[in-house]
Amino acid sequence: MSKIAIVYHSGYGHTARQAEAVYAGAAAAGAAATLYAVDALTDAHWEELAAADAIVFGAPTYMGSVSAPFKTFMDASSKVWFGQGWKNKLAAGFTNSASQSGDKLNSLTQLTIYAAQHGMVWVGLGMMPGNNSSKGSVDDLNRLGSFLGAMAQSNSDQGADVMRESDLATANALGKRVAAVAAAYDRSRLS
Repeated sequence: MSKIAIVYHSGYGHTARQAEAVYAGAAAAGAAATLYAVDALTDAHWEELAAADAIVFGAPTYMGSVSAPFKTFMDASSKVWFGQGWKNKLAAGFTNSASQSGDKLNSLTQLTIYAAQHGMVWVGLGMMPGNNSSKGSVDDLNRLGSFLGAMAQSNSDQGADVMRESDLATANALGKRVAAVAAAYDRSRLS
């Protein structure tokens, strides 16, 4: 059974709901998934991340970038980076912002570069974009048209209890994809 860690920061609860959807998808696909909020990580959690087969990174997009608490987590991983402790481990990502674009692509790109610096292997969403034709709908999976990872949009004047189900279903699909890739992936064959 593959071990998948979902490491996230959530300022207002929306990204936490995405993380829960990724978790549910990974678990439904047979992986042992665990959620880790970056502001509650302990030394024991870092050891669990080291033992994971895949790490899915999630952060809200604030001011065109991942949130400061998530960036603090990224910076705190420098010792892991120096020892290449996550090399050849699978990685994926998700993000949320209030705007339709909100520069979420920049956050996913930032997460992808971060994973590459760690020598990780990125798993994209693997899904065609939805909501991009006259027959499309905001209820389509991948309605925001991302390829790098799962994107969600949440209105700034509404709580996390009011999110588009299609965005949560897209996050769930990302969890399932990471679990499927992890089940088929043999990290030990890479140097």
